[in-house]
Amino acid sequence: MESSGGGSDGERQSRRAPLSRVVSDCARRWFQDTLKEAKSGDFSMQVLVGQMYYSGYGVPKDARKGRIWMSRASRVKSSVWKVSNKRPGYNASDSDSDESEGNS
Repeated sequence: MESSGGGSDGERQSRRAPLSRVVSDCARRWFQDTLKEAKSGDFSMQVLVGQMYYSGYGVPKDARKGRIWMSRASRVKSSVWKVSNKRPGYNASDSDSDESEGNS
């Protein structure tokens, strides 16, 4: 008995996008959404855009643009430079808690 989706399993699989393309597209869309928020002045999103540029996550790697976004964010909080080389999504406040733990 054929499934209600129509077509054979082989036909459905041939229409599927490779997972790497799906993930790449999601990362690109996440970058675009984040960039929009960063441009509107959101400090956390400015840090995230900087991290994304530094790592090439969702956008071609560009250390110069990463520094520009980190500089914008550092006007609000100077500790953002500590997270510039961290994975995208690493929160600037995480570095503050790391500091306090190290000083205990």
